[in-house]
Amino acid sequence: MSLASKITLSLALVSSCGVIFSVHYMQQSEREKLHVGVVKDIERQRRRKLENISILEQQQELTRKYQESLEQEPSGDVKL
Repeated sequence: MSLASKITLSLALVSSCGVIFSVHYMQQSEREKLHVGVVKDIERQRRRKLENISILEQQQELTRKYQESLEQEPSGDVKL
């Protein structure tokens, strides 16, 4: 095998290994970014759920207070 063919083969081998490594690295990086997105979505959903529960509890408390005020008022005279 001539020197030129050995150099060409070596360069092709090194280039192929470099391309394979870079593709695997990019895939791993993209996979990690996708996972971070999923984690953020789960956290966002958890916060929304807690916020909705808080709003529901506030509404229930307001409804309870309103019902109590209706019970205390005479039946013909409703204050708004």
